[in-house]
Amino acid sequence: MGEQDERVFSFHGRPAACGGEVPVSVIDLKGRGTAGVPDGEVQTHVFGRIPDAEGFKARLKRRCIRRAGQYEEREQEKEKTAQFLAEMLDLEYTTVLEKIEQRVALVRIKTKVDTETAAAIRRANYAGVEVDEDVRRIYPYTSMAAQVIGFVGKDNQGIIGLEAKYDRLLEGERGKILTLTDSRGNEVDSEQERIPPVDGKNLVTTMDVVMQQYAEQTIAKAVETKGAKRGVLIILNPQNGEIYAMANYPSFDLNEPFTIQDEAPAAKWDSFSEQEKNEYLNKMWRNTAINDTYEPGSTFKIVTSSAGLEEGVVTPESSFFCRGFYVAGDRQIKCWRYPRTHGAESFVQGVQNSCNPVFMEVGERLGAETFLEYMKKFGFMEKTGIDLAGEATGIIHKAENVGPVELATMSFGQSFQITPLQLLRAASAIVNGGYLITPHFAKGLADENGRLTEEFTYETGEQVISKETSETMKTILESVVSEGTGSKAYIPGYRIGGKTATSEKLPRRSGKYIASFLSFAPAENPQVMALVLIDEPQGVYYGGTVAGPVMQELLRNILPYLGMEAKYDAKEAEEAAELKTIVPDLLGMTLNEGKNALFQAGLSAEAEAEGETITGQTPPAGECVNKGTKVLLRME
Repeated sequence: MGEQDERVFSFHGRPAACGGEVPVSVIDLKGRGTAGVPDGEVQTHVFGRIPDAEGFKARLKRRCIRRAGQYEEREQEKEKTAQFLAEMLDLEYTTVLEKIEQRVALVRIKTKVDTETAAAIRRANYAGVEVDEDVRRIYPYTSMAAQVIGFVGKDNQGIIGLEAKYDRLLEGERGKILTLTDSRGNEVDSEQERIPPVDGKNLVTTMDVVMQQYAEQTIAKAVETKGAKRGVLIILNPQNGEIYAMANYPSFDLNEPFTIQDEAPAAKWDSFSEQEKNEYLNKMWRNTAINDTYEPGSTFKIVTSSAGLEEGVVTPESSFFCRGFYVAGDRQIKCWRYPRTHGAESFVQGVQNSCNPVFMEVGERLGAETFLEYMKKFGFMEKTGIDLAGEATGIIHKAENVGPVELATMSFGQSFQITPLQLLRAASAIVNGGYLITPHFAKGLADENGRLTEEFTYETGEQVISKETSETMKTILESVVSEGTGSKAYIPGYRIGGKTATSEKLPRRSGKYIASFLSFAPAENPQVMALVLIDEPQGVYYGGTVAGPVMQELLRNILPYLGMEAKYDAKEAEEAAELKTIVPDLLGMTLNEGKNALFQAGLSAEAEAEGETITGQTPPAGECVNKGTKVLLRME
């Protein structure tokens, strides 16, 4: 059949998912009877690659499953063969014997057999038993971007994520091995006709391994530190919708997607019904960023603000007075600061303070019809169009059900639900001049050298707010970080905009919250936007207090990485220098030597796999990073 390239995911040339260089053996046994493979045909699997925008370097081999030879033997020989295979493959004797006695042309006894065992079976040379190499999916980064990449099933068909979305592009055309058989499926001629496979397409993604790593480290630390239920972190370009990173925590091992990581359910897994198992697995594989909806809370206030400014019902200088509550219809709805008040404040100060009464009043001025129209314009009543399956849509009140109370609560982000990505899409429009973007991972198709041969295009939606309103909002949201509730995300030398949120989960007064922070930089011309969600943090749960420092930690790493230079005054420069360090060169070191070198530099280590020597590191040697950064080590 010859060597073929298998599908590969890569981040900046580092393979994140690939075929197995190490052969995975398949034991095939041919019995007597009607042919189980039409015309002696055995299909093989060929896949395309999926690198990121930087291309790929890995070249891997693909093997085919060959047709087994004739299997003619007496009953005693069958039993002997079954006993041998059962012992070697750790299978039940009766199970193996039943397969042997099947009257079909080809029977697969076991897959994923280790190399040593396969070699021993091959040496035994039992009649009719054949050992062939099969294709196995390997994910070198194990759980990195697991919900985004997805995984393949036993038939190598994509199950979730990019594996599923672009399966048709990646799979190529299967090769065939044709042999002449009799009516019982027995080969009558040793000669074979081989039809080679056709490689699948190579898909280039927008993902960045460094930013994905930063995102996963940051959200994992936040969830563990706060004893939270889960966390989500998304990074994208608000100008064109390219997604650089999407992290879910907890995650799962792509190489073992059916293995339960949580010790508690794993201990009682065997007692679960099949339905319970399926429900748990589906929940573990869910991409919360697109599959689940939530009440956004105060991050949604940027939408209310934009609509109010665009419609002229409010200006940055407009005056408001917070009494600690606002009366909507027959209800008194409290400010988050109640019983304390914000008192007299301008609209800008209201945004900085995230004062609920200010936004309820803006919502009232807009009216229900206009408010819902803007929700539609900002894309909350449709899917974002992301190239992943299973995307949810917002759950929004129908116009006839929106009274004064509903309008008031919607104005500050309650009583409706959206996905995190829907919020990011709307926020992107607010800071990019007013245009809706299409969030996406696929950049285009590439040749074998990683050069783009076809670049995908994505629609730019209508302009939902004017450039003037967008400029005003950028200025206001920058002040939220520099002077308001988002101050814990402030980084000296950088202009950062953002908005905090503390969302109370249903049912009300359950004591469960989602702390979140939406941010972008540089404020004057945003090139990167991020959203952090921490679900059910224990203890303090306010977005500014909980999610603010998380966002700060993330931005400290990714802004310099993206080439955004800080502009300090003298005092800021001195303070910043104390927090930076240079990543040492670890190649060729043992794991302990590498850990020690990193410790001396104020860094930590995470080994991706077992091995004796460090053969790769991320971030690379010589890069200036924040102290405390975790360096990913590849071992061989």
